[in-house]
Amino acid sequence: MTGLRVMSVTTSYGSGGRVLDGLDLTVPDGELTAVLGPSGCGKTALLRVIAGFLTPDAGEIVLGGRTVSGPGVHVSPERRGVGIVAQEGALFPHMDVARNVAFGLRGVDRTERRARTVEMLELVGLGSYGGRMPHELSGGQQQRVALARALAPRPALVLLDEPFNALDSALRAGLRSDIRSALRAAGTTALLVTHDQEEALSSADRIAVIRDGRVVQTGTPQELYAHPADTWVASFVGEAVLLPATVAAGHAVTALGRIPLTGTTADEGRTGTVVVRPEQLRLVPAARAPVTRARVTEVRYHGHDGLILLDADGLSTPVTVRASGPLTIRAGDETGVHVAGAATFYPHEQPLPGGAG
Repeated sequence: MTGLRVMSVTTSYGSGGRVLDGLDLTVPDGELTAVLGPSGCGKTALLRVIAGFLTPDAGEIVLGGRTVSGPGVHVSPERRGVGIVAQEGALFPHMDVARNVAFGLRGVDRTERRARTVEMLELVGLGSYGGRMPHELSGGQQQRVALARALAPRPALVLLDEPFNALDSALRAGLRSDIRSALRAAGTTALLVTHDQEEALSSADRIAVIRDGRVVQTGTPQELYAHPADTWVASFVGEAVLLPATVAAGHAVTALGRIPLTGTTADEGRTGTVVVRPEQLRLVPAARAPVTRARVTEVRYHGHDGLILLDADGLSTPVTVRASGPLTIRAGDETGVHVAGAATFYPHEQPLPGGAG
């Protein structure tokens, strides 16, 4: 393992209490890991600690097999071999694109520096843009240049600090894909810090979810979405429908009917919450039996699909159904609803997120 290891790192900001609380994180060599969490969970502090801008109170950080932070050790930021792509690129406005990319190539002869600059611009799809000034570029092009500059010195790690925040939604998906491809082509280990669930799910090889200064779950996007560690993770990583339930014969007995459960049946007879995803809910004619009757309260159409909010019999909070294609149903309509597939059960000891459902 020559990627990044963060072990039991704790840090505080003045008298404000701990920001990172014994945090552990591993980023495998050559992979892109997304650190996902809400505002105030410690994402920015983690980035600053890894980059060397903030010294932790305790713990150890190993990068590329070398300890860069630990008891009696603090390698300065410029000697860690970490590249950073900030939220708005942060290019030098008085330098053209080529000089921006070449900036970090200190101690490299002119011929090699020029060749590396051309190589990196080609990698990010801007091979002919070397002579342009930053103000002549779009926001997406500036971020590509920032990535090329970060990759040029062959860093052990690239930190991506919410790099798509300043872009409009039409540009984000394409740029995410292009940056992901460039990182993969370069074989670079990278850490993406974000609060955007879609960004993490679509871009990363694996995701580390942070809550209150700790990593509460790590896994591939598919693992986190299908098998969240608790109801909070389920609601934070994608849309979730939380249903009060009682376990009986390997099923959850809910207001939406009996739902098969994934995993163990050791919770027989217990009460708790089951998690299903909106795409598991199916709308059927209200007259069909046996189904739960519901009334449509809102329809949110997104083009490729839509979200339908329902007030269902026996539930105190609305449930959300995701449906593809043209939507003919309207607010006020009556419908039936049932659950397809299996659900995950969480006993009542699991924390419930406020307002989820």
